[in-house]
Amino acid sequence: MATGVTSTRESRPTFGQEEYSLYSSLSEDELIQMAVEQSLAMSSSSSAQHLSRSRVQPQNAVPQPCPKNMSPGATNAAPTANPPRITYSRRYDGRLFRLSKPDVELDPVVIAISNGDEETLSDMIKAGKVLSTPNSDGWIPLHEAAFYNQPRCVKLLLKACEYKHVEAVRLLIKYKADVNHRCNHGWTALHEAAVRNDLDIIEALIKSGAKIEASNMYGITPLFVAAQSGQVDALRFLTKCGASVNTQASDNASALYEACKNEHEDIVKFLLSQNADANKGSKDGWLSLHIAAARGNMEIVQMLLPVTSKVRVRRSGISPIHLAAQHNQNDIIEELVKAGYSVHALLSAERSRLFEDKRTSVLYFAVYNNNVEATEILLKAGADPNVDLINPLLIAIRHGSIKNIQLLIDHGANINAYIPTHPTSFPATIMFSMKYLSLLKLVMDFGGDGESCFKCEYGNRPHPEQVQRRDDTQLAHKKPRTVQFCEMVSTPGIYRWAGPIIDILLDYVGNVNLCSKLKEHLDSYDDWINIKAKSEPPRPLVHLCRIRVRKLLGRQRLKLIEVLPLPGRLKRYLEYDFTDDLM
Repeated sequence: MATGVTSTRESRPTFGQEEYSLYSSLSEDELIQMAVEQSLAMSSSSSAQHLSRSRVQPQNAVPQPCPKNMSPGATNAAPTANPPRITYSRRYDGRLFRLSKPDVELDPVVIAISNGDEETLSDMIKAGKVLSTPNSDGWIPLHEAAFYNQPRCVKLLLKACEYKHVEAVRLLIKYKADVNHRCNHGWTALHEAAVRNDLDIIEALIKSGAKIEASNMYGITPLFVAAQSGQVDALRFLTKCGASVNTQASDNASALYEACKNEHEDIVKFLLSQNADANKGSKDGWLSLHIAAARGNMEIVQMLLPVTSKVRVRRSGISPIHLAAQHNQNDIIEELVKAGYSVHALLSAERSRLFEDKRTSVLYFAVYNNNVEATEILLKAGADPNVDLINPLLIAIRHGSIKNIQLLIDHGANINAYIPTHPTSFPATIMFSMKYLSLLKLVMDFGGDGESCFKCEYGNRPHPEQVQRRDDTQLAHKKPRTVQFCEMVSTPGIYRWAGPIIDILLDYVGNVNLCSKLKEHLDSYDDWINIKAKSEPPRPLVHLCRIRVRKLLGRQRLKLIEVLPLPGRLKRYLEYDFTDDLM
């Protein structure tokens, strides 16, 4: 018998050398029986490789050829009926044992997964199909999805299989599991239960000694987590068990602050009902009202207004109305104004330095965002348009926002604003509008100082070709040089428009003398010869009278021209309506 077996192995080896070594613990008779059974199983599935367990093939499975060590005769001898499915498993000590079982009807869930049918799988989940019960092989649908390489089905099943294993928790506690064990970031089981809003697990952990004020590496407690993630039931339970509602993280952010930041209205309402302190500031000095105003949540803002200290707000160096304007929360601006928050509030020096333009006023934020509605709200509430280093009117001109320009000028914005850090011999409002002739004319209509543009320090003398640039060290010790109008119109991008710019300005000035640089510009284009002639004194008397009348009226009263008891033609002339010119 031993000889026959040896001869069979030498002539038609059933297993390779590695396989023989793998099954070396089996007896000779077991090996022979195993070879016969394997041959029968392979012959019944000649077009596909036999899987290691009873299941359908994946759609993308590739049929495998008949093993080289199987003879055609063995295939022909296979019975017509399907033989039992035979699989092998390994014991804990490495030995194999055989599992033989008849074919069973496949679970519809498995069929859907194998076909990648997400819609059918989703319908089954919605219908309440149990997805956590293992089959006879110990597999749940999630195993099947992984086996069939269906990543979308895996995601769908993972989402559906997020169970809260309270019984497992109780069992672990029963066998003395450490309820205060921490992960690498200091997170405890109570943190996890709070973020999942699982009251049964929270209760089991607390009864077993879980520290209710345990904090992770960021100083965050379970109650903080519940407030942050909007888990109101967990928050109520933890508060009932004695957790502090005024807990703060390492950056000083309070649970109330986080709830406001994430716009959990019900959490904010509950915390305030438990006397949570609304005046605890974050590391940036922001109070809960600051972040609520920035988010634009009206319900939360209204809850916080009665319990927020205006003194604490002033100490923070920034008003919530600043943040509402910065984030275009127009309704919040109105609500804060109605609640008594001043539209005159300025950023502290420390906060102003955080912005390159050194802005300070609430109005600046609104104009900077080109928010016409917010600008109008603030100006009607009395906001001063002339307190910032860079006048908001200059920003409105840069944006080309006619509506904002009109609003600002109507409420007293300085039409001849300068920038102290960048001195010029003429108003910055004219400088900002020079690229757009319509804007330049609008600025001049509102009283722009055109005469300053023609007061050049060089006069008819030759102008320097270029101004020597100074480094930052020199600028720190010396006052910046004043830039002349003629130098500005000589810059790239503007010099081609020097003629039309001068032409507009001449309509708003009396007798002036052009410097050599401006004359050079007007001589460079034949089309500008009439502009040069226009500048030659004396100017027409009727034009000089117009200039004189406008000066007597003053910038703030120019808008009254329309209501003055003057002939219509004269009014139009004073308003530079060139369709009916007197000249």
